[in-house]
Amino acid sequence: MKKITNLLSASFLAMLFFGLFNQVAAQTATEEFMSKWDHSKKFNIDVLNAMPDAGMDYKTDPEAMSFKEQIHHIGSAIVGISQGLLMGGDASSLKIDVSTASKAELADFVDKAYEYGKAAMAGLNPDQASEQVDAFGNELSRRQVMAMMDDHSTHHRGAAIAYLRANG
Repeated sequence: MKKITNLLSASFLAMLFFGLFNQVAAQTATEEFMSKWDHSKKFNIDVLNAMPDAGMDYKTDPEAMSFKEQIHHIGSAIVGISQGLLMGGDASSLKIDVSTASKAELADFVDKAYEYGKAAMAGLNPDQASEQVDAFGNELSRRQVMAMMDDHSTHHRGAAIAYLRANG
């Protein structure tokens, strides 16, 4: 009987330990992601600010987005995806006319878009973050949608960097 009691006690303690470990690991992963998210915001704004004013409307092809449209698209996608898939709140104040926006206005828009996305992500509880949603024809968890937004931002920042390099 004592062996069974010891085994059950050890099993309970092991489950408790691993349960707490998983919770801490999840918190750490979220904190790490948010740190990466903040860095991505800063990097995008740095790329925007590095482009000479004369290059803001530069396109690699007449059918392609301009440099400033690439940057605007990053912010717009963050807002749209956060609102539509990550349960973000009202985003009606997060609009900008990219055709007339100055570099400073575009930087402010990107900053606010990232903060809106961050607030939407931070507002998800673990069950909501794990919930599967239809994301562009794929069933993804909201956590995967967060990673997808980061990948999308990186993709368009890469295009913007290529535009920047083509403009000296």
